[in-house]
Amino acid sequence: MTSRTTITAVYPGTFDPITLGHEDLMRRAAGMFERLVLAVAVGHHKKTLFTLDERLAMAQEVAVPLGNVEVIAFDGLLRDFVRAHDGRVVVRGLRTGGDFEYEFQMAGMNRRLMPEVETIFLTPGEKHQYTSSTFVREIATLGGEVAEFVSPGVLARLNDKFKGS
Repeated sequence: MTSRTTITAVYPGTFDPITLGHEDLMRRAAGMFERLVLAVAVGHHKKTLFTLDERLAMAQEVAVPLGNVEVIAFDGLLRDFVRAHDGRVVVRGLRTGGDFEYEFQMAGMNRRLMPEVETIFLTPGEKHQYTSSTFVREIATLGGEVAEFVSPGVLARLNDKFKGS
């Protein structure tokens, strides 16, 4: 992609944990924009399995090979974060029709709050269409195998969390 200005996209989420579906979208978005900021939400509205520092470390680990991805924590309004990092695009993932309704409403609200920023929706590859952090956490909590849904580093951290459970 060639342009006169650097376009920064922001891919926000809780990433608890970051899955291969997230990685798929991150890799594709990194190929579309000169700079991608993976915005790891503090997640005050959710009870997370991993601490913010753990989620940041996992995300940074999988982002390293891409080169143009920065992993940064955020708290508060997405609008404020996007503006503070000169974002022009918000990247959101869609897996199912249910995701679409929620994300469509959020995109509309974000357009009201930051009309200068576009939201784009990406769908994960077929292999990852039903992968969600919620499912991964639940399967891991119950002792199931999640290696096909997460990177080896994330798998090791999940195994450490549930060692002796």
